[in-house]
Amino acid sequence: MTDEPTVEGTERGDDYYHVRFRDPDEFDEIRTPDWAGNAAGSVVDGSEVRTGRESGDDDWELQSVLVPVDAVDDEDEATARARDIVDDIES
Repeated sequence: MTDEPTVEGTERGDDYYHVRFRDPDEFDEIRTPDWAGNAAGSVVDGSEVRTGRESGDDDWELQSVLVPVDAVDDEDEATARARDIVDDIES
C-alpha cells in the first residue's frame, strides 16, 4: 500500500459505518483480506478493511474501512476509529 489516505466520506448502513478513503471506481478489483480484518479487529472488534488494485498493478491500496454500528457511538467516532485502523495497518 502507498500514501496514507484521507477520509473521503462516512455513511451509515444497517450494520456498518462505511468509511471511504478512496473511490471504489478507481479500482478494477476490491477484496476484503483476512490479514487486514485481523488488524482492524484488534482496534475495533468486527471491523473489516477493503483493499483495491488497478488492473496490471501489483500494489493493493486501502479503499475503505467498515466499522460495526454497535461498536461506536456515532459517525464521528466511526471515522476516528477507522483512522486508527489505517494507522495500525500502515505502521
